[in-house]
Amino acid sequence: MTQQDGFSFSDLTPDLLLDALDSIGVRAESGLLALNSYENRVYQFSAEDGARYVTKFYRPQRWSDAQIQEEHDFSQELAAQEIPVAAPIVYDGQSLHHFQGHRFALFPSLGGRQFEVDNYDHLEWVGRFLGRIHQVGQRQPFRHRPTISLTEYLEQPRALLENSPFIPDHLKAAFFADLDRLIGELSQRWHTDWQPLRLHGDCHPGNILWRDGPLFVDLDDARNGPAVQDLWMLLSGERSEQLAQLDTLLEAYSEFADFNPKELQLIEPLRGLRMVYYMAWLAKRWQDPAFPRAFPWFADGKYWEGQVLAFKEQLAALNEPPLQLMPQW
Repeated sequence: MTQQDGFSFSDLTPDLLLDALDSIGVRAESGLLALNSYENRVYQFSAEDGARYVTKFYRPQRWSDAQIQEEHDFSQELAAQEIPVAAPIVYDGQSLHHFQGHRFALFPSLGGRQFEVDNYDHLEWVGRFLGRIHQVGQRQPFRHRPTISLTEYLEQPRALLENSPFIPDHLKAAFFADLDRLIGELSQRWHTDWQPLRLHGDCHPGNILWRDGPLFVDLDDARNGPAVQDLWMLLSGERSEQLAQLDTLLEAYSEFADFNPKELQLIEPLRGLRMVYYMAWLAKRWQDPAFPRAFPWFADGKYWEGQVLAFKEQLAALNEPPLQLMPQW
């Protein structure tokens, strides 16, 4: 497949990468080290000015130029408020660059260690900065990027999976029966009693580095949605642990932004939406050679058997009482 198909980066050769960087006056002295990214192609290198950089080449046809620019503008707006995010570098007034059909951006290389999800001091810091991110995010919504919706996260993935060759024939009846049951429950429990704001969108622990404090990276999935979308993926463990984590996050969060407690009812629905969306994302990207190498289990029947069980478990979770704030809230 070609780059224009939106699946493959087969023409993204080392020479093209170097020529693209050279086109904006950046000359790499070291080799380009591929970093862990599947949706885009991301490389770290040292330049002749002695600085280390990261360059991101965007997947063709995923986002429009306007949508990518909104991500850049949001991250730069956050950085201007001294919120620690990885924001692209502006060259000659531009942060999004084009070269031979590819779009790319350049970032400073910002290292750090892994965020410790079970460290309550870390959670407090993260909660405080998420409050500041949302304080900026609520100023105005994205105009070009999407808002979290059942269409994007359930209806379109359901249609794609129905035409997918991955689900074993003997599992299809059970798989789609339970999937449709889950979609029905998610649709009933999804409410829009929230004020949409600009979000990080994919705020899981892997997108937070620690450098004397949190550093938020990879705003590639930024979109409009409820504030709780940037909180729920930071909760883990038993219910009592999640309650303590949530209390820590929101106590710090509330120093900078108000939180609508009704959004807690969306945690399990959002988890279900992500589950369905993730399966369809893998199926949609399978023609990219990086995906079979990274996710070989996706083509194994055992994975799909496990998904049938996961649907049942998520249905049970949806029927549990939602997490609630501590009494002081």
